[in-house]
Amino acid sequence: MELYTYRFSSDCILAKGLLDRLSVTYNEFIIDDDEINKEVMMKRSGGRTSVPQIFIDGIAIGGYPELHRLNAGGVLAALLRLAA
Repeated sequence: MELYTYRFSSDCILAKGLLDRLSVTYNEFIIDDDEINKEVMMKRSGGRTSVPQIFIDGIAIGGYPELHRLNAGGVLAALLRLAA
């Protein structure tokens, strides 16, 4: 799982907190001043510029609202098992 984040974005902090509570391992790319990874994120996400951008097994799932919905609906656990 990969997350593209800004250091002080509330949605980024919420997403990381949710994943930490679930003991999910992720690679974080902090893109505040990282134009290269910002471009990579935009290409991978189909042009999205909002953060966080979250990828599970290479698939863009969106940001914190989508992550929260997946978790609340019980879908996130299944996606994480498939990606493991």
